[in-house]
Amino acid sequence: MSRTDLKLSACTLTVHDLNEALGFYRDVLGFEVRDDDGSEGMRWVSVGPPSQPGARIVLESPGTDPGVSPADRQAIADLLAKGLLGRLVFLTDNCDAIFEHVEAAGAEVMQEPINQPEGVRDCAFLDPSGNMLRFTQP
Repeated sequence: MSRTDLKLSACTLTVHDLNEALGFYRDVLGFEVRDDDGSEGMRWVSVGPPSQPGARIVLESPGTDPGVSPADRQAIADLLAKGLLGRLVFLTDNCDAIFEHVEAAGAEVMQEPINQPEGVRDCAFLDPSGNMLRFTQP
């Protein structure tokens, strides 16, 4: 296998409330639910854009791994509360339309649409857990 054969299959995003996060990614962004699984009292949900059926964003609560200590779980929750854990960047063909839609849904605006020096137009929001989402239009 060469390095050019690598493709991203999934990434993990820590969220403080799975149901709230699921509502945002499914109902606001229009993502499909790929999996809704759990075991031993833990749950994780994966979602993804319909245009990328092979890509999954796994939404999980802080310290979902059963081997995480209570102190580490609290440290993760503290970082999440400060908005310091997750960041996703999405491509769009209409930054302004995405901005209007996500803002109307009540998401916290981090940056209104602007033209960047590198030739893209982008905007940014926080999801309900404080993860930054950037929408970029080439």
